[in-house]
Amino acid sequence: MRIAGARLPLHFRRRAGPVITHHPVIGILGVLLGAIISTLTARITAFGLADIRGSIGAGFDEGAWITTAYTVAQMAVAPAAAFFGAVFGPRRVLLVSSASYGIAALALPLTGSLPGVLACQVLAGLSSGTFIPLTIGFIVRNLPPRFVVYGIAIYAMNIELSLNLSASVEGWVIEHLSWHWLFWDTALLAPLMWLCVWIGMPRETMRRDLLMEADWWGIVYASAGFALIYAALDQGNRLDWLNSGLVTGLLLAGGLLVVAFVVQELTCPKPWITFGAIFRGNIPLLCLLLVLLRLVMLSTAYLIPQYLITVNNYRALEVGDTLLLIALPQFLLAPLIGTLLRHADPRITMAMGFAAVGMACFLASRLTADWIGETFLFSQMLQAFGQSFAMTSLVFFNIKNLSQAHILTLGALMQTSRLLGGELGAAFVQTFVRVREQFHSFTLGMNVESGDPATVQRLAGYAARVAARSVGNAEATERAASLLGSLVRKQAYVLAYSDGFVVIGWVIVGGLVLIALLRPAPAA
Repeated sequence: MRIAGARLPLHFRRRAGPVITHHPVIGILGVLLGAIISTLTARITAFGLADIRGSIGAGFDEGAWITTAYTVAQMAVAPAAAFFGAVFGPRRVLLVSSASYGIAALALPLTGSLPGVLACQVLAGLSSGTFIPLTIGFIVRNLPPRFVVYGIAIYAMNIELSLNLSASVEGWVIEHLSWHWLFWDTALLAPLMWLCVWIGMPRETMRRDLLMEADWWGIVYASAGFALIYAALDQGNRLDWLNSGLVTGLLLAGGLLVVAFVVQELTCPKPWITFGAIFRGNIPLLCLLLVLLRLVMLSTAYLIPQYLITVNNYRALEVGDTLLLIALPQFLLAPLIGTLLRHADPRITMAMGFAAVGMACFLASRLTADWIGETFLFSQMLQAFGQSFAMTSLVFFNIKNLSQAHILTLGALMQTSRLLGGELGAAFVQTFVRVREQFHSFTLGMNVESGDPATVQRLAGYAARVAARSVGNAEATERAASLLGSLVRKQAYVLAYSDGFVVIGWVIVGGLVLIALLRPAPAA
């Protein structure tokens, strides 16, 4: 069998049709639980990082690697997930990985030290990194064709829910339990996932012959290269990017390994991935669109919480109440989108989703220092609608552009694009907001001149307000100057976050241009 004149990779030479299982719904529940666990763990850890660092006595710099260890491990295993699924079968891989994840998440809070936490994070990341790549394959190969689109819609819903529920979960856990439950909550989901996989996923024959002929160098180059690039992106803002030797070294080493991976696949007689078979037609554009969509989703998921925390002093639980505005509508949108996609062109619904997200970003860019969580209601509802339509349509159109023989590889490709897109979004928006805040602070500060009548009047008003709680005029004047400085910084942050929404809105415009370039999916 040949595609585009290229020899199919080893792990594609297998039965492409559906594998029969007597409990497909239970199996679907298992893989969807894996998708929730994978995303929820990363987000909860990010929101609760300060509490975790304080509990184990880690400083800011070394504690910053706690979240990186988990997500870098996910990235490292993502490219190889499809191969291991083809060799051992998705059921065996998920049984082992769900069990090892549960053990790692359960043990992590008990280590009580930074090395122990990092080791458990790496194990949890390597385990959960297989969940999402194997989810798409199981949905496509085990659901009746007319129900596949609903499975994809539920998959997209789960990603959205876990992405936006994490702040509420973290806030509630810290308020009512202890930091240990930041990890034990998902650890409790792992046995349920294991049981669903055991009952609902079919047993498949192992392909030990693939191990002997595997393109191990290609797998190692891809895994190590993308993991190093991801680590550089995750730590870049903290270490000031190319001004850090570590970030520069990670980017250089990762880039060289990715180049080596491409050369290996082009020259290897039995490549792990045949680029001519995978990266053809719409697939390159769809991967780029997935990167852009994840960039937007992670960017806005950062901008709103940080605005509420920095400008309005919200706690995590209060931030979670705002993010729920995105999460809750997913229950209604998933069946609606699934039904619509059975009859509509996915490119149209994808464009509708991207356009709605873009409109939400431009609406949110009008924010002022007076905005609170409820003020984001309309823009967040619009964004919830748009992200659900865009993600579901994008995944569904990806599937329509590939044969079932490539579905496992599609899962790994999507996981790599998803992780890179999300990290690019987080790294970009963090750096962008930091730079724009510095710019606006400088610009606003230039207009606050000592001796200016407006400045003198404002300082006098502040001094009068704090005089009763100050010892003498000198302290009142000092506190008034501090209040004015805080006001300038607050306004600088408001302007920086507004700029962030604007630039993400224009990224969406670029995504709409890419959607216009998509061609119809090949006939089934």
